[in-house]
Amino acid sequence: MTEIRIPDLREPQRDAAEQQIYDMALSMQVDLTPTALLAAATRRTGLEDVGDPSLMERLGAQVAAVDADEGLSGLGRYLIRRRLVGLLAARQRFEDFVRRYPEAVEVPLEPPIIVVGLPRSGTTHLVNILASDTRLRSLPWWEIAEPTPVLGDGPGRDGMDPRYLRMLADYESSRQMSPMTALMHDRPPSSIEEECELMDLDLCSYVLEWLARVPTWRDTYFTLDQHAHYGFLKRQLQVLSFLRGPRRWVLKCPQHLEQLAPLLATFPDATIAFTLRDPVAVLQSAITMLAYGDRSRRVEVDADGLASYWVDRIERLLRSAVRDAELIPSQNRIDVEFGEFMADDLAMASHILERAGLEVGDETRSQLQAYVDGNPRGRDGRIVYDLRGDFHLDPAALYERYAFYFDAFPQITPEVH
Repeated sequence: MTEIRIPDLREPQRDAAEQQIYDMALSMQVDLTPTALLAAATRRTGLEDVGDPSLMERLGAQVAAVDADEGLSGLGRYLIRRRLVGLLAARQRFEDFVRRYPEAVEVPLEPPIIVVGLPRSGTTHLVNILASDTRLRSLPWWEIAEPTPVLGDGPGRDGMDPRYLRMLADYESSRQMSPMTALMHDRPPSSIEEECELMDLDLCSYVLEWLARVPTWRDTYFTLDQHAHYGFLKRQLQVLSFLRGPRRWVLKCPQHLEQLAPLLATFPDATIAFTLRDPVAVLQSAITMLAYGDRSRRVEVDADGLASYWVDRIERLLRSAVRDAELIPSQNRIDVEFGEFMADDLAMASHILERAGLEVGDETRSQLQAYVDGNPRGRDGRIVYDLRGDFHLDPAALYERYAFYFDAFPQITPEVH
């Protein structure tokens, strides 16, 4: 496997084309006022209703947090504007669809399988393997980006959903602009992604923290009654099952680690695959990916500030997990230790399916194997991480800080030396 080091993570060395994009990004002026964002969404959809009046309060809180981040470049602000307008438009289309088809939110869902764990802990690989079982419904990236289709915007003569084709064009463009990102978290249109993207149609998730330095939004997020927002997620899953079934979902989102109570209240019969990985390894992977993205969306990378924020943020996730893990009924929980999973991913996926009451016969094994064979891990290379050199962090100090997590889950193996 080819090992790849990003030598200019702290101080990017840009070629002429990259420098041109960076210079343009510095000069971009982007309007993030809530009224302008809502107006842009309405121009796109021809609709106005976003369902919940309190949504605009949360939109205002997100915008205020982004405005306070003086390190964002114009491009960084533009990417957030594009996301927020897309979320508002998707919410308008969702509300319009439910008005037209109220029976969609009466669809009974079967007990889901939910992958819960730290970001960068194997959750993406696991959910993609499980989603290859065609008995399960999952969320491909192309559908998350536009969950409620535009009425009348059906597949063309080629049979392709136009939402998929739009996402494919965006994916190919992003790979050209940020090729290293694909080595850390490749996201083609068919990749199975996180339902927190769906939840954010209610502007209630932690996703904004991955796009900007927004501690005030983090603090607002912690005050939200997530029971209501997880209820909104369930309504969306019902609509999506109504649109193209099936009714048994496989889901995953790291945010669930700190929202286990509302998650389990909403899906009390869920089978929970609880991933366990060395949080120091998770941290170095996450902040390396973020720092690489920051070379275009921020004026300066500020590796030290980035590291400081996420050292704390990971600890918050860990403490919530330790506090609430026992809320998961033992008969519904499967611990997925990272090393064991990587040693035999098919065996682990089969074990989870069987725990969820799904027989794993020849056809299912063939589906799982086909995904693994077609998506070997590290096929395009492996990023080499350097906590000390890139982020001035001492792994020993981090292990001491996160010792409470290893105490709670002693089966986890340290990975960083």
